[in-house]
Amino acid sequence: MAAMSATILCIFFFFTIITSTFSASSVVEDLANLQPPPDFNSTITTNCLRNPSLRYCNSSPAALNEIFKSTIVASHLCNESKNPNCIESFPKIDLRSRPKIAPLYLSFTFFWKFCPLTILSIDLSYNSIKGSFPVDVLQCTQIQALDLSHNGLSGDVPIHSFSPLTNLTLLNLSYNHFSESKMSETEFFKRFGASSFLHSGLLPDQNKFTIKAVILLVCFPISVIVMVGFFGWICFRRPDLLLRAFGRENKFTLPMLKAATGGFSRKNLVGKSEGVDVYRGVLRDGSEARIEIYWDDDISRESRQRFVEECKVLAQLRHKNIVRVLGWCNGRRLRAIVTEWMEAKNVEIWLSGSSPPWKNRLKILMGVVEGVCYLQEEWPQVGYDLRTEIYKFGVFLLELIVNKMSSDHELESGEQGFIDHIRMHYPGNIRKVIDEKMKVTENSIDQIKQVIGMGLLCTDQSSNHQLHLSQICDMIIRACESWDVLESPTHKRSHGDRGKGHKHIKS
Repeated sequence: MAAMSATILCIFFFFTIITSTFSASSVVEDLANLQPPPDFNSTITTNCLRNPSLRYCNSSPAALNEIFKSTIVASHLCNESKNPNCIESFPKIDLRSRPKIAPLYLSFTFFWKFCPLTILSIDLSYNSIKGSFPVDVLQCTQIQALDLSHNGLSGDVPIHSFSPLTNLTLLNLSYNHFSESKMSETEFFKRFGASSFLHSGLLPDQNKFTIKAVILLVCFPISVIVMVGFFGWICFRRPDLLLRAFGRENKFTLPMLKAATGGFSRKNLVGKSEGVDVYRGVLRDGSEARIEIYWDDDISRESRQRFVEECKVLAQLRHKNIVRVLGWCNGRRLRAIVTEWMEAKNVEIWLSGSSPPWKNRLKILMGVVEGVCYLQEEWPQVGYDLRTEIYKFGVFLLELIVNKMSSDHELESGEQGFIDHIRMHYPGNIRKVIDEKMKVTENSIDQIKQVIGMGLLCTDQSSNHQLHLSQICDMIIRACESWDVLESPTHKRSHGDRGKGHKHIKS
């Protein structure tokens, strides 16, 4: 600075006297209006010849105005920093606790661009400076000390920008709000030490770490205990919720069956045979169910697996004339099938009690046929013995027409005797076997003969020609259509829309 011309020195002294009373806005306005004196370019040239390391040397002529402004700011800042002899030296920038003017000087980018080489220390602490790291300050690459502590700086610290500052030995970034980083693993941290970054946000906060440790060591075990207790309650008190959560809503457990049947109470027992108990139960959702329990301890693993696979298929059946299978249980001591509860009588009781007319019996027959066709066409994976299915279906056809109860005295050989009794009177003496409580007309006699004929054909075990189930269904449907039992021909394959889309589902 001693190489400055007399004109520049006069300008320096002038601004030193008057700018101390200027506000920040007036300083900016005055700097914008200032123009370099005529001999300023020659002064800069002379200075660069004497000291080529000056930052404004080798600058373009267009930068002359910025260089002039930087000398004005340097003179003023040197005095603000209370340097003893600003004419000869400018060793430090000390704006500690000067929150009104510190941001102003940081905004003078042109000053930091041509930062005087004499500056060795910069102190901008306790100014509540906010925003990102002031990277312009790092253009003073010769500095030995930088203090930016006790401000509100945030974001990342440009560690790579510190590389040219080889003389920097004292750095203080404490008490700021920088983004946390793995600072402790870098050479930058080792260069300055932990005391340079206390509560800066760059290092993990010890208090936060302590709080996290307390949460981990105290709250986590409590959470685990609560979760274990909750799942324990779910397993023993509401296992249905757990099964539903894992997509196994068709799976029933022994506690669920006990809860539904009141602990398998006798008052809920509605049927019993060897190894099989049938209960009427109430499920968690309030719906009633028929629970058929098989008590068996020595069943093989393969049989249990086959039982489960069959139940998986049955649980997918959806038809208005097929009782819905809600689920199953495959426990170590028992197996069970849970179905919808039906408030209906069996065919035998229904026929003997209400004596339904012929047309009602045909509608019952059609309901069974639709259910059978649904299984035949939509669910080929539902296995059965074809001859036994067909035989039982033929018996059902005959029982719809013949009063089995009144013929018991002639049926010494059981079911076969019942069939032989009908075959003996068919077709010539058919009125002999027709349920006498069923009112028939001349038109319905022909229909009854056809149904009895189909029933005898299904139960004829000696015939070499075995009808297919679909053939039997088609025969009955066509007959019912001709008898105006069905509402329309399109009813022929109407199995209820609940059965659609299941044809390709595999168990």
